[in-house]
Amino acid sequence: MGMSGPARPGPARSRSPGALIPAPSLRSMHPAGVCAASLGSLGLLRFLGAPWSWSLAATLGVCLGSGGWRLLRLVFRTAPRDLFGLSVLLRVKYKLRRHQKAKSTIPKMFQDVVRRHPDKVALIYEATGEQWTFRRLDEYSNAVANYFYQQGFRLGDVIAIFMESRPEFVGLWLGMAKIGIEAALINFNLRLDSLVYCVTTSGAKAVIFGGELSSAISEVNGMLGKNMAKFCSGDYNPDVVPVETRHLDPLLSTASKSPPTQIPVKGLDDRLFYIYTSGTTGMPKAAIVVHSRYYRIAAFGYYAYKMHPEDVLYNCLPLYHSAGNIMGVGQCLIHGLTVVIRKKFSASRFWDDCTKYRCTIIQYIGEICRYLLNQPVRESETQHCVRLAVGNGLRPTIWEDFTKRFRIKQIGEFYGATECNCSIANLDGKVGACGFNSRILPNVYPIRLVKVNEDTMELIRDSGGLCIPCRPGEPGLLVGQINQQDPLRRFDGYVSESATNKKIAYNVLRKGDQAYLSGDVLVMDELGYMYFKDRSGDTFRWRGENVSTTEVEGTLSHILNQTDVAVYGVEVPGVEGKAGMAAIADPKAKVNPNVLYQELQKVLPPYARPVFLRLLPQVDTTGTFKIQKTRLQREGFDPHQTSDRLYFLDLKLGKYVPLDECLYERICSGKAAL
Repeated sequence: MGMSGPARPGPARSRSPGALIPAPSLRSMHPAGVCAASLGSLGLLRFLGAPWSWSLAATLGVCLGSGGWRLLRLVFRTAPRDLFGLSVLLRVKYKLRRHQKAKSTIPKMFQDVVRRHPDKVALIYEATGEQWTFRRLDEYSNAVANYFYQQGFRLGDVIAIFMESRPEFVGLWLGMAKIGIEAALINFNLRLDSLVYCVTTSGAKAVIFGGELSSAISEVNGMLGKNMAKFCSGDYNPDVVPVETRHLDPLLSTASKSPPTQIPVKGLDDRLFYIYTSGTTGMPKAAIVVHSRYYRIAAFGYYAYKMHPEDVLYNCLPLYHSAGNIMGVGQCLIHGLTVVIRKKFSASRFWDDCTKYRCTIIQYIGEICRYLLNQPVRESETQHCVRLAVGNGLRPTIWEDFTKRFRIKQIGEFYGATECNCSIANLDGKVGACGFNSRILPNVYPIRLVKVNEDTMELIRDSGGLCIPCRPGEPGLLVGQINQQDPLRRFDGYVSESATNKKIAYNVLRKGDQAYLSGDVLVMDELGYMYFKDRSGDTFRWRGENVSTTEVEGTLSHILNQTDVAVYGVEVPGVEGKAGMAAIADPKAKVNPNVLYQELQKVLPPYARPVFLRLLPQVDTTGTFKIQKTRLQREGFDPHQTSDRLYFLDLKLGKYVPLDECLYERICSGKAAL
């Protein structure tokens, strides 16, 4: 099990896998089994002619005697949550079935919204204050569809979009989708080899880039291939863009704004666009997003968190990411909400924007909530009318601080990668939980936590070759059964077939089945709430104990007033396991290592305290605010690899000491005590 952190929610506090099961004899007694035993006894007694009063009394005895008191407690505490979750699941499933029969697509759903209120504001662009009505967004996307069809692009062709977040981004991929062109949504932070890799591996025949990224395209122009068509949207500088680039804006202004006549026969199972994984390790992978997946993600958010068309959603997340472009913009395109688009997240302007545009819903991801808590108190943070914050990655250590300071009534934390089929959601605000699965009716939604070797991430199987489901309190890999005929359970994978195959396991819950491997270890408590434990590779072993980098990061960040922290394990020659190392953002050299160590002694067990510290100007993050550790892990604690300040925990002295080349050699030769 992982280390016990000071603010770890739910089962993570327990170091014994079975600590949450009060009676060992009941471990194998599933709630459904208790129900079956009780109902069976009732039926038998009535068949034998026993009176109802005797039958019910005897049934109650069977129920309680077989662990039914636990079942009653479970039902009492989880029934409202489970029933609401079931109603959301059935509602989305019903609507998906209707859309399937009608051969509907995301553009067709959008047309229905346009017909209902063409003059309502769909998108607000914060940078300029510009407001796009549904009619304007519809006409712009029609112009995109008509222009690119005239240029010879057809069903199944791919065009890459490489631009910062703004309304045109939405209009471009939406217009392409109207004629069956698939968009590859490229992270606007990419440069050089990574940029070329993402554009070319998508099979794109053209790239549309924002004028603000002209120099990035010019840098790689020769590597994109001579047949790659290039279009610039926004500021067009002929001295910077490649010679053959066409300025898209005037071309679209003269294109027909009427609905395209050449609409391909498509359905929910066809490809809509590609979203790339963040690439925290290795090159990003292009995940396939079909129309049904787009609808599913947006609809679950809408119904699970009781959104309504009058809501105004504040979206400061990048539109090349599923959270910003599906969970956020999807509420506009499918359900008619107004969405405020901010080009880039700004912690200092966040609440001012929410107040100005009267936003009722905000989105977060990664470390955004921590950045907001780190801001000085301002008047606007209590003048807003935000009732719901929806996203993923809110650390349990700051959950309550965030809701109390900013007066947020509901946190809509959810879990799920763009491509996964095992998404879960926190529907009732359980602090720290990223979702739940019903303990009473677990088969309604076929996801499971299964036992895994956390060092190798290999599935642990029983004598029959099947995976072993985890009991409450046991960490396990989240998996979802695959059914390609069910829009809620299909797995479309990646453009790369080999990458897709790596995420599929066979004979998981029953012989002959297939399941998606999330790569994430979670823990479920006795009520079915699930808590994020660690992403693959984020746990390392030191002194015979498993250390959770997520928990140590949360503890350090809390002590240092929400400073960026990356924790990882590094190998020390001749020493078993990996020693903990923490990279801390310290641009003004304010961190005192030994004051920090005094605080760590109070809240972390000895094996979890970082052996090495690295104080640097800033910690690398992805475009979606996930901490990047690849470079840091590669450089380790070698002073030859960096000019940042390095420290070593000298246990004899009981403090951190500066790590220079001499000390580095002593550590590597085994002369320094760890």
